Amino acid sequence: MHPPPSPWTPLAGASRAVALEVLLRGPLPRSELARRLNLSAGSLTRIAKPLLDSGLLVEEGTSHDARNGRPTRPLDVVPASHHFLGAKVTGEAVHAVLTNLRAEVIGTAEAELPGRTPADVVATVRRLTDDLTVGLTAEGRHITGAGVSVGGPVAGHATVVKAPFLDWAEDVPLGALLSDALGVPATVDNDLLALTRAEHWFGTALDHDRFAVLTIGAGVGYGLVMHDRVVDSPDAGVGLVGHFPLDPLGPLCPDGHRGCAVAMLSIPSIRAAISVGLRRSVTYDECLDLAADGDPVAAAVVRAAGRALGRLIAAVANLTLTQKIVLTGEGIRLAEVARAAIDEAVRRDRDPRARELSLEIQPIDFSEWARGAAAAAIQGYVLGGSPVPRLEF
Repeated sequence: MHPPPSPWTPLAGASRAVALEVLLRGPLPRSELARRLNLSAGSLTRIAKPLLDSGLLVEEGTSHDARNGRPTRPLDVVPASHHFLGAKVTGEAVHAVLTNLRAEVIGTAEAELPGRTPADVVATVRRLTDDLTVGLTAEGRHITGAGVSVGGPVAGHATVVKAPFLDWAEDVPLGALLSDALGVPATVDNDLLALTRAEHWFGTALDHDRFAVLTIGAGVGYGLVMHDRVVDSPDAGVGLVGHFPLDPLGPLCPDGHRGCAVAMLSIPSIRAAISVGLRRSVTYDECLDLAADGDPVAAAVVRAAGRALGRLIAAVANLTLTQKIVLTGEGIRLAEVARAAIDEAVRRDRDPRARELSLEIQPIDFSEWARGAAAAAIQGYVLGGSPVPRLEF
């Protein structure tokens, strides 16, 4: 069952700006909304009226304006008016969330993949959707859209070009397959880009029109927002930042690059280096615990990784002129244990006259990756068919 057409789709110009500002930052007093968008009180009243009449915006209970103390009825959206499915697909499982219109997570679920074919992925996403929407179905309601993210390049927010973790080497029209299975529009995105979209609209970088996201996990990921747009490219999902050289004396990565980001920072590389030194297999958390406790092998490897991460942070900031960098991913605890080495490397590679960087360390699990996919679906719904128009390079 397909939802009715989005009331957001025909919005343009000032109407769209007002609606988006309320969605992302509401509830907002009218005076604050007018100030943010540089509108007169009369213009805001004229623009807001049809948005209120259509139910797209609502007036909240009376409060008092912080600037002048006058009573006001802030404008807001109704977050629970729409729900979205977000799913992150790995090589072994699907991790799913149900969110509202503001990407606030209402429920989570996960399931192992019975296989790695497109049919296996679609069936698993469908099963998790049914599990997460039992309450909505009982009320006669349905999700408005679905978003799915994968590790690999995606074309047109619909076609997976390649997904190494799933052994997909040819184009897969995953968006169309999911839309047919779920009965709602389905947005497909690279997982790192989807995570960046969530940070851009609903995260701590909401008020930054220029920032970067670096992730550490099975690999190393990089997302960038410039001029308030996610930077996209046909090469997104290839993992190019993983090849960035950081230490000419470092270990080799699986592709034969010495001291690149993957060789220095990924979870498998850190585990391998410390396991060889200790002559026994160790988990990633054990590696970091040993380093924090002063074990000479683990401490040396983690310090080297910290210096490498600091160099990568400085390179991103120097080349893009970003001031805020979000550090996340399953392996980002490295940034906490090796913080001193990171800060030292950043200072060494940055001009002392440059502004101090704002580093945001955000621990993450797979539900946050799934929330990113939901955010991509929300953007597609709000902006009419696809996430925010991209900056291509």
